[in-house]
Amino acid sequence: MADTFSLEIATPDRLLVREPVTEAQIPLENGYIGVLPGHTPLLGELGTGVLTYVAGGRRRELVVSGGWAEVGEGYVIVLADLAENADEIDLARAEAERKRALDRLSRPTADLDVARALQSLKKAQARMQAARR
Repeated sequence: MADTFSLEIATPDRLLVREPVTEAQIPLENGYIGVLPGHTPLLGELGTGVLTYVAGGRRRELVVSGGWAEVGEGYVIVLADLAENADEIDLARAEAERKRALDRLSRPTADLDVARALQSLKKAQARMQAARR
């Protein structure tokens, strides 16, 4: 069994990662999964959170939201609706987004889309978590 697998992370706009890695932690809709070489194949709905992976002995992080993750023999492909490298995140902007989402949720109006507001909050919290590491 190999000690690495190929990880590819892409959005509709760009390819963010394509490299051999030794491990990955991926946020799926119902919780995180850890992937090591030789993992059982699966297809899962991508959730919102911080995706981490180790390449060349160095841990790296991205924020992902929505899409799909496929684990196959020797590879993982993550097709995300949104993905950002941790070093691209503006922490002040993420904090402002979190505050706006909390304000919307704390003062609901008749036209409030609660699911959308909760998703905005979740994205902002994931962005803040990645930016602070």
